[in-house]
Amino acid sequence: MIFCQQAGKAYNRNIKEDRKMLEIEIPGWGNMEIEQIVLDMNGTLASDGRVSAEVKTKINSLSEKVKIYVLTADTQGTAGKEVRDMNAELVKVPEEDSANGKLNFLKTITPETTVAIGNGSNDQLILKEAGLAIAVLGDEGTSIFAMKHADILVKDVSDALNLFLKPKRLIATLRE
Repeated sequence: MIFCQQAGKAYNRNIKEDRKMLEIEIPGWGNMEIEQIVLDMNGTLASDGRVSAEVKTKINSLSEKVKIYVLTADTQGTAGKEVRDMNAELVKVPEEDSANGKLNFLKTITPETTVAIGNGSNDQLILKEAGLAIAVLGDEGTSIFAMKHADILVKDVSDALNLFLKPKRLIATLRE
């Protein structure tokens, strides 16, 4: 687990640094190298604090190819339980400045090789700075600020994950 003490402060990182990577050639974009996917928890990965079994299965499958991080202020108080059976690292950020907490975490990894997936206003900074940004509509809707910084908009997190489990979908969406 990774915990953010406060926005702007160092992270206590107890992570195995296995170098996984997913390479996707996209006409007009070039060779996209993805090492990690950063997902917002509530509203993106979870609905009402719960992650579906289908999404957990997709996360576990995708984690064989890339490192997965789940970022949250844990508004619903369910993040620890919900992430426990997923092959993902939980990153808790402060509730009072979660946008900057998420951005500060993103800066500790390589933003250029990171996919950020989110739906809220507090995700706009990571969506803006990540190598590829995906906004999720989901049950809670999508902040216009998140959408403004997204490269792709999908109807739910399952569709976002499928872009990497079935990369031809991503190629079809982004090719120029």
